[in-house]
Amino acid sequence: MTRRTKAVRVRELPLHLVLVAVGAVMVVPLLYAVLSGFKSTAELSRNPFGLPEHWLTGNYTDILGSGDFWRLVGNSTLVAVATTVLVVAASALAAFSFARFAFRGREVLFTFFTMGLMFPFAVAALPLFLLLRYLGLLDNPLGVILPQAAFGLPMTIIILRGFFRQIPGELEEAATLDGCSAFGFFWRVLLPMARPALGTVSVLAVVTSWNNFMLPLLVFTDSKWWTLPLGVAQFQGQYSAEYARVFAYLVLAMVPALAFYSVAERQLVGGLTAGATKG
Repeated sequence: MTRRTKAVRVRELPLHLVLVAVGAVMVVPLLYAVLSGFKSTAELSRNPFGLPEHWLTGNYTDILGSGDFWRLVGNSTLVAVATTVLVVAASALAAFSFARFAFRGREVLFTFFTMGLMFPFAVAALPLFLLLRYLGLLDNPLGVILPQAAFGLPMTIIILRGFFRQIPGELEEAATLDGCSAFGFFWRVLLPMARPALGTVSVLAVVTSWNNFMLPLLVFTDSKWWTLPLGVAQFQGQYSAEYARVFAYLVLAMVPALAFYSVAERQLVGGLTAGATKG
């Protein structure tokens, strides 16, 4: 090992230590919850940090065998997928207009969209509830899907516009000479080249929708439409004294989102780091 290599490793050591610390902060609570789900409540109170003396799978199997749990998973999946499709489709068209067309007031309108990032949901809660009640969208999945898509537009448009603007103008001119219309260029050329960006915003939209608690709480009063975060809150209140069962439910509620993220991680990282011209 050369002296230069040693010096580089010494300089990178603090960064590695920080990464290990951050990883431990994220992994340790998750590992603690998983192990706690295999204990009884009495054992968890007696031995909160050690390994289970008797590995009890009943906490997990009882939940997995419950139809209510799978109904919540289905509701969350429906809302997340519909929200993602709507927000990505609308944002892609809007970002294409902002990136490839020059028209009066373009930057003002784009600034108006970016201001949505500073608009907290708490401010819109009461007006949104009154609007949804007037439209008859309470206890309706559209009452969650449409507002979620609206709140997701600003960030999605910003990300996609940056990718679309990096597409060389010569490519668009060549497509036009070949008889491709503006929408044809968008559909046949731009979208395939922007797959990393589309993957990134899709992952962000799915995860944001899956973890959303306040909006479903505002819209759904009928338990048949509850999403998984609402089910977690209800289960925690129902079994507040059975800590081990609550831990098991929390772990199972996290599994779908973690599984989806683990599958889409490469797409997410690639979309944040790769250029749009690398389609």
